[in-house]
Amino acid sequence: MAANFFHSRQFALIRGCPRREKSGEKMKLYLIAESRSGSPAPGAVMQETFEILRRRGFRIEIGVPEEMLLRPDRLMAARDLYLLKSDTELALSLAGVLHAQGARLLNSYPCCLAVKDKIVATRLLHAAGIPAPRSWVTGDLTLLRPLVEARALILKPYRGFHGAGIHRARNPRELGEIPAAPEPRLVQEYVPGAGEDLKVYVIGEEVFATRKPFASNSFLRPGRPCAVTADVREIARRCGRIFGLGLYGLDIIESPDGPVVVDVNYFPGYKGVPNAPARLADYIERHAVEWNDRDTTTFEKGCSNACETPNSPSTPRCWPSSPKGLSRASASA
Repeated sequence: MAANFFHSRQFALIRGCPRREKSGEKMKLYLIAESRSGSPAPGAVMQETFEILRRRGFRIEIGVPEEMLLRPDRLMAARDLYLLKSDTELALSLAGVLHAQGARLLNSYPCCLAVKDKIVATRLLHAAGIPAPRSWVTGDLTLLRPLVEARALILKPYRGFHGAGIHRARNPRELGEIPAAPEPRLVQEYVPGAGEDLKVYVIGEEVFATRKPFASNSFLRPGRPCAVTADVREIARRCGRIFGLGLYGLDIIESPDGPVVVDVNYFPGYKGVPNAPARLADYIERHAVEWNDRDTTTFEKGCSNACETPNSPSTPRCWPSSPKGLSRASASA
């Protein structure tokens, strides 16, 4: 019975309220959130999204892994749908534990894992013919000297996020000033643009865009909404198919030769997207209720097959609803 705990559920819409078909209980959503440097987690867009979902009958729980005491050996998939909003290493690892237990995650763990690793993501983009910068990878910056003598380079932590740890080197002197780091770096050829990044946000098949100058904290600020060209829309949708994502964003440079994808991220903030909370609520509800009817992408199937493990242990311990509750559970285990 325990092995089929998650996969055996069927769902239906009853009088407009999402419920488990047999028990009539409200469906449970759990947001794996990210600490936001003193700001409330989640952000304003997700708070409004959850208010809409609560009015529609969902039960919402939120947890920030870094603020909780966890027992990964006791963790079990006990919610109907997990929303992986954080891209910290701890959040991604715990999503992997839930995935191994058969949890439903939006977006799926294997697909988020591929996006998180910029080296893997770069190869997938190029293999699919998506316009992206020429790239190299190394753990020894001195090996880049012949490259930087010929072109400007952008150096990124290969599992970085929110623009942290990004450096530009236009010559050997600037390259020598970049501090060493323990992790590998993805090195991209610098792509000249219009001076602003084009931030593209996707919800299912809907594509939106904003423009804003790049800065280390630009992810905290909304950009200016702008029109989406046919080329950008096609690139965005192709990226979703490549990575098996439904909620995702792209950083695009509008180069003289056309749009170039310089980064892909799962479940962005959607700041500046018109009516984002209602659009997100509709998408999340549809996937929570109709999950069993949705075919996974070819990429997700391949990743999932490699990650499948038997389901829950004989004495499961569910993801808690609060840091305090989790601390008590861990202490008593």
